[in-house]
Order: sequence, then structure tokens, then C-alpha cells
Amino acid sequence: MSGPVDLTDCDREPIQAPGAIQPHGVMLVAGRTSQEITHLAGDAARALGEGKWLGRTLGEALGDDLGAQIARLTQSTASGSYVGQLAAASGGAFDVSVHLVGEHLVVEIEPGVAHMRPASQVLAELEAGAAAFERTIGLKGLCDRAAVEFRRLTGFDRVMIYRFQDDDAGAVLAEDKVAELPSFLNHHFPGSDIPAQARALYVRNLVRVIPDIAYRPAPLHPAWVEEAPLDMSDCALRSVSPIHMQYMANMGVRASASVSIVKDGALWGLIACHNATPLLLPYEVRAACSALAGALARQIKAKEEAEGYRDRLRLRSFEDDIVAGLVRDGSLDANMGEVVGEVRNMMAADGVAVLRAGELTFEGVHPSEVEVRELASWALEQGIQPLATDRLSERFAPAKAYRDHASGLLALTISAEEPFLILWFRAEQVEVVEWAGNPHKAAAGEPGGALSPRKSFEAWSQTVRGRSRGWTAIEVEAAQRLRQTLLDARQARRLRELNQRLSDTLADKDGLLQQKEFLLKEVNHRVQNSLQLVSSFLGLQARALKDPLVQEPFEEARRRLSAVALVHRRLYRADQIETVDLSRYFEDLISDMLTSMGPEWAGMISLEISPVMIPTDRAVTLGLIVTELVINANKYAYDGAPGPIEIALSDEGANFRLVISDRGKGKHTPREGFGTRMMAAMVSQLSGVIEQQDNKPGLRAVLTAPVAFPASGGGAAG
Repeated sequence: MSGPVDLTDCDREPIQAPGAIQPHGVMLVAGRTSQEITHLAGDAARALGEGKWLGRTLGEALGDDLGAQIARLTQSTASGSYVGQLAAASGGAFDVSVHLVGEHLVVEIEPGVAHMRPASQVLAELEAGAAAFERTIGLKGLCDRAAVEFRRLTGFDRVMIYRFQDDDAGAVLAEDKVAELPSFLNHHFPGSDIPAQARALYVRNLVRVIPDIAYRPAPLHPAWVEEAPLDMSDCALRSVSPIHMQYMANMGVRASASVSIVKDGALWGLIACHNATPLLLPYEVRAACSALAGALARQIKAKEEAEGYRDRLRLRSFEDDIVAGLVRDGSLDANMGEVVGEVRNMMAADGVAVLRAGELTFEGVHPSEVEVRELASWALEQGIQPLATDRLSERFAPAKAYRDHASGLLALTISAEEPFLILWFRAEQVEVVEWAGNPHKAAAGEPGGALSPRKSFEAWSQTVRGRSRGWTAIEVEAAQRLRQTLLDARQARRLRELNQRLSDTLADKDGLLQQKEFLLKEVNHRVQNSLQLVSSFLGLQARALKDPLVQEPFEEARRRLSAVALVHRRLYRADQIETVDLSRYFEDLISDMLTSMGPEWAGMISLEISPVMIPTDRAVTLGLIVTELVINANKYAYDGAPGPIEIALSDEGANFRLVISDRGKGKHTPREGFGTRMMAAMVSQLSGVIEQQDNKPGLRAVLTAPVAFPASGGGAAG
């Protein structure tokens, strides 16, 4: 190449009006009113028998029944429809569908299955696939399941779930394939691989199939002479771009199919299918793929919305804690140091700086004081509320000097006059992106000449620096809400000052509350010391024993003790002592457990938990149950070795549902040991029910219990 190739050449290629079809089928073009065939493409003799079909009516070519159905379509507002099957002249069956294109009827005739399955059987399979999607936990699990289901449905050698990103590039989130093929899992593809007009067609035409990329296009006969070319956007037989065919050949693919994943009217991603040999997908399978993709899109939306909902609740919980801490007795300046840690944790930041009336308060990793003041002045000048960037050095050049500490910035101005700003920092996250081929060599060609696709898809790594983990829209929204809440808190403080005389009458009550708080802290201190003493004793005893089988019960006892101690620590930090937020409690509990279980367990336990407020005494019991089930999964599913464990918690009105699943041996054996008896007693204590289910593979323990004690029942035993 003597110069750069203009990739907009791809967007100028008339892919929606190629004037030809793929030769495995036949296309008839007829007048909408007359139904007289004016153009033909493909081997008509194979489908219709020998003869001259141009000038005849669709009824004469296809039979009166199909002709009548097509005539009814011309009276409706539908743009296209499947009309039935046609018995082939040489045997077999052909599927017939029709589209309205202006004043033309475009009829597609393509090979079908001789004996179509009953609709009830197809619906049952689709419902089973949709149910499998619904059972998955998280977006990654959903995409993994989708790859398996679509490969089972289509029979292709490789099926990938491909997601588009903001810059039109894409990444493979999940893959199911035959062992012989190379993997593209987690690989990225540049946006130039799929031009803009092709992405637009993906939204309009949800399923596209190329049974054999080595085909020779079958042109329309006679040649199209109207001013506007025939639009084949909705046609399954539409001949595809030669550039795309060469692209597939360069990947070593002989047959391909793609099914669009459209969420809220926008292209979210694709189900990309590859095969090493020619493979045809009849209309029946394509229709099933389209329906299953719709179910997948709905589950993607549901899981993304559920994740967003949990994030909003989590951020709201932090916001409430921060504001509660700031409006305690004393000024904002005096209390800021006590809550600055919560301010940092709220946004999962590596560091935070609070500038108020010239005074700086820091927490975590941050630039120097001089650099922070300079950065705060720049943020004020931007006039953006809030200001968020994950590549600060590209917008503020001096930040290159401290990009390892602050490549990401979320700046919130509470008051420009004082000034009063909160600056959250995220450290540089050096990322190695795996591309399917060099993205900077996405196309090749001579300037002014024909464009050709790239030839290499070997893994190519790119190191990206100067960027942090991005700020989500939900986090930016929470920052804006925190700003308004703090402004409201300042106004409320002024009102409290005006009502100081009224507050004096409550002095006695305040004294009692302070005494209660002191007693609670003293009791917590003593309880924590006692629990720590017992834990240390157990640790000493375990280390003194040489037999691992004897050591194991001591370690299990320490984990159970940790679950109880954690509740006490949370009560000590919280304003609310009657209830505990299970989502934050479980996060801390699992973090403590992973520390004791060893570094090999890092990343093995995944959480999908919704905030559930539960009475404190029930939280202690639940902590012990979670600890016991994780211990059982470690011991019996994986024989003591690390393995994936998923924990899900959901709020179901008056009840909660806790699911702990593994992917281990998948066999539940009733036991009569201490752990089993303790588990039964704790579940009974909660007035709940626990079930052991097949996780295919592994086991799922599903606990359902009331959030509070039943009105007619007693509390847990002390």
C-alpha cells in the first residue's frame, strides 16, 4: 500500500441491491397488481420444471393455492411473509416466501425440509432454550449458554456471541465449537470489519446465511433497467459482498450464518456461526433462530437492568451512609474525615480528594497536594457537572505525570464559591487487548482501486496505557444525586441551627442515646476480643496438629466464628442496629473467607446479590449457612481444591431466596454429621426450606425463607 485505504469504500458498495442471488435458490420478480413474472434469477428448472416462466403469472408458476396467498398479501400492509412449500419438479420440497418492494413482488424459492416438524415440537424446543437462558446467572453465563443453544439448533462447527462496543469494534464474549477449530474467545475485531451499512442491514434482516461462500452469483434475467435498482435488503437469497466472501475465506470458513441480537431497536451484537464445509439452514431453522435470538435479547436486557438496579441500590446505600455521617453533630469540615473512606468506596475509586474552603482531605492513592489543587482548578473551569473521564491525560496534559495514580477522574463541584469539590481517582489500568489480527491492518488495497479484506486473523496483542476502568452512567448519575443531597444537607443544617432552642429540650434524651451508644461500643469491643481470642486459640490448636484431617475441623470452626464476628463489626459501624444489609454483609463475609482459604481461590466465588434488609439475629444464622455451604462445596464438590462457586441472593417480597451453586461432582449424598445437623437446625431456625438441585453439572442449594420471623412463630434460639 502506497497510502491509506479509505474504508468508506465499503459503505459505498451497493450491498442491498447486488442484482444477483445466491444460486441455491430461485428468485421471481412480478408486478404487484398483475402478478406477471418480469425477472428471474437462479435455476428455475430445478424448482419449477422446464419451461419459459417469464411472462407467466405467479399462480401458473407456483400453483393456484400459493398464488392466492400471495394475492392476499398484496392487500395487506405486511412487507413480507412465508407462504408455504412447493413440491419440486425433481423431488423434495422448496420453501416459498414473498416480499413487497414498491410495486414489485419478490418471491424467494429455496430448498426446505420435506417433512416440517410440528409447531408444538418447535415451540417446545424454543421454550426450553429460553428457560435455559433464564436460569443463567449474569451476562457471561447467559452468553455461554446461548452459544451452546444456537450451535445445537444450527449444527455449525463454531458459534460465537459477539458484542458491539461504543467505537463499533466488537468482542467475542462466548464461544462453542468443535475441538479442531482455533478459538476466538475474548478476541476483539475492529469496527472496519463490519461497515455501517452492513450493521444497518443486521437490524432490518435478522438472519443471514451463506451456505457456501464459493458460490457463483446468479444474476437477474433480463438485466434490471429501471432507474432505481431492486432493493434486496429483506431477501434471504441476496448475494453478499465479494469483500465479505473473501473475508470469510481468509478465516478458513466455507459456510456462515449470523443472527442479530437487537435490544431496544439497536444492534447489541451478533450470533456468528462458521462451518468448515457447506451447510444450508432452511427457513424453519432460520425462523427458530430469530425467535430464540429475541428471547436472548430480552434476557440480556433483563440482566443488564437487574445489574443496573443493584448498582443503583448499592450506591444509594453509600449515599445514605455518607450524608448521615456528615450531618451528625458538628460541621461538614469536622465530619468529612470520618466519611471520606465511604466517599471513596462509593465509587470503587482508588483514591479521593475533598477540597473545601481551601482544606484538602485525602483517602487512598492520589496525586500530590499541589497536583490535586491544579487539577481542581482545571475541573472548575470545565463547568461540567459532574466531569467524568477514563483517560484524563488526553484531556489534561499535566496528568501524564501521575497517570499511574489518576488516569481516571470523576470530579463533582458542590460549590464553586467556597470552593467545595470531590475528586475521585482511578489508577491506570494497563490492558492487553487480544485482537483477531492486527486492527491497524484491517484492509488492504491500492489507492483508487478495489478494496480487499485483511488476510490475517492470528491473535495480535495491543497494550493500552493511560486509561482507567470507565465510570458507568449509573455512577455519574449517583455523583450528581450526591451533589444535590449534600446541598440539601447544608440547607437542613441551617434549619437545625435555627431550631437550636427546640433541640435543647431533647438534651436528656440525647444523653441517654450517647450512653447507649457507649455501652454498645463497649459490648462490641468485649465481644470482638472474645471472638478473636477463641479464633486465635483454634488457630494455635490447628497448627499444633500435624494430621490435615484433624486440622480441617478447626479451620471450619474458625470460618463459622468469622461469620458471627462480621455481623458484630457491621453493627458497630452502622447507625442501624436492628437490621443488616445482606448484600454488603455477604460481600465482606466472602472476602474474609477468601483470605483464609488461600490465594488459589481468588476469582473463584462470584456474587449476584440484591440488597435485602434482614433482622440482625437472622443475619447471623444466614452467615453461618453461607459459610457451611461454601465449606461443603469446597470439601465435597472439589475435594478441597479450588473451584467455581456462584452465590445469588434475591428479594421476593416477604421472602428472600439464596442460591449457592457449584460445578463439581454433581451428586448429593445425605449425611448425618455435625455440619448436616447444624444446617438443618439453622434452616429450621429461619422457618425456611432448603433444596438440593442438579446444576448440570454440580449442585444448587436453594434456600427460601421469610425476611422476618413469621407473625405466629417464635424467634431464633439464643
